[in-house]
Amino acid sequence: MASFDLVSKIDEMELHNALQNTEKQILGRFDFKGSDAKAEYKEKENLIDIRAEDEMKIKAILDILRTNMGKRGIGMRGMKESEIQSSGLKSKKMTLTLTSGFDKDAQKLLNRLLKESGFKGKSQYMDEKYRIESKSIDELQSLFQFLRNHKDMNLELSMQNLKR
Repeated sequence: MASFDLVSKIDEMELHNALQNTEKQILGRFDFKGSDAKAEYKEKENLIDIRAEDEMKIKAILDILRTNMGKRGIGMRGMKESEIQSSGLKSKKMTLTLTSGFDKDAQKLLNRLLKESGFKGKSQYMDEKYRIESKSIDELQSLFQFLRNHKDMNLELSMQNLKR
């Protein structure tokens, strides 16, 4: 029986690389010369903190970060943006919260989508991942594409441990 593990997490190494490329681009751009603009990852809180002098620079940093994350294969579905807030005398900030794992709402949504898809197989939740089994590997791959591309799914999904 074929199976795979469905997980929801962002590759932290690729995220660090995307943030480093963002910092390099910020340092090299003319409109950021002399500014204190930066994007930093806080691992314990699992968020990205973007700081700059004005909203235009924050939006530019966010655009650069999204481009670099896209080049690295990191999806945007697992990020929640906050509003741009004032954080001092001449500073604004925005936080991007990175979601990983399946909370109760995501588990309900995933179970509903599995039923909607007409999937003929087994699925079970085990330690922050779903083990999905079926007789056909083609059915597993089409189910993964269905879940990943569904409009209601707001998590970044990835496939691990594909076994035939």
